[in-house]
Amino acid sequence: MHLRSYSIILSIGFLFLINGCLPSQLEPVSAGYDYFPLESGQFAIYDITEQHYSLNAAPVQRTYQLKEVVGDSYLDVTGNKSFRLMRYRRSTVSQPWQADSVWSTRLVNNEAIRTENGLDFVKLLFPVSDQLTWDGNRLNSAGNDDYQLRNSRQPYRVSDKQYDETITVIAQNDSTLVSQDKRLEVYARQVGLIYKERTQLQFCSSSPGCIGKYQIDYGIRQIYRIQQYGKE
Repeated sequence: MHLRSYSIILSIGFLFLINGCLPSQLEPVSAGYDYFPLESGQFAIYDITEQHYSLNAAPVQRTYQLKEVVGDSYLDVTGNKSFRLMRYRRSTVSQPWQADSVWSTRLVNNEAIRTENGLDFVKLLFPVSDQLTWDGNRLNSAGNDDYQLRNSRQPYRVSDKQYDETITVIAQNDSTLVSQDKRLEVYARQVGLIYKERTQLQFCSSSPGCIGKYQIDYGIRQIYRIQQYGKE
């Protein structure tokens, strides 16, 4: 009788162990952490097009490639595990990569954070779901900037490749008679960022004759399209 009771206790304990382990194993996928994968050696190459506008000058167009490589991990000043993000740039595919800058990135609790030019941005919030809203500038002093997640787990095509499960983060999508501010990012499962668009334009408003004609005074249009990704 004692042996049977002991066996039952062991069986119950084993079931609790299984039930206790499975959620932690399944949670990263169900929560959407694989939309923001972080592993040393992981890289992505982007084709970038830019148009720069300024007063009394013709628009300047630039095309180039940017490569981001996740470097070694380290503990930041807050004691959280972070990864160096090594960034390289070249004008054409035939040219060698040139070092551009070093940023950093990390996952802390339910937030995906990137440090860009010394500023922390909350890029994603977990678990992912449609209409989820958060302040992307919560960790910096640039002022409130509400991000909203849309099109959760929907397909998205970049150039000639379709990514079956993606999410879209809208940072801003406003247009008026005098300005346009459109900023969005698309992330794919097990890949990360695959598309990014930033359009920030100021239209002519100096005279009644130009208001509403969307005549660009100054600003920028910039688009990232993923071209290649993998692990080095």
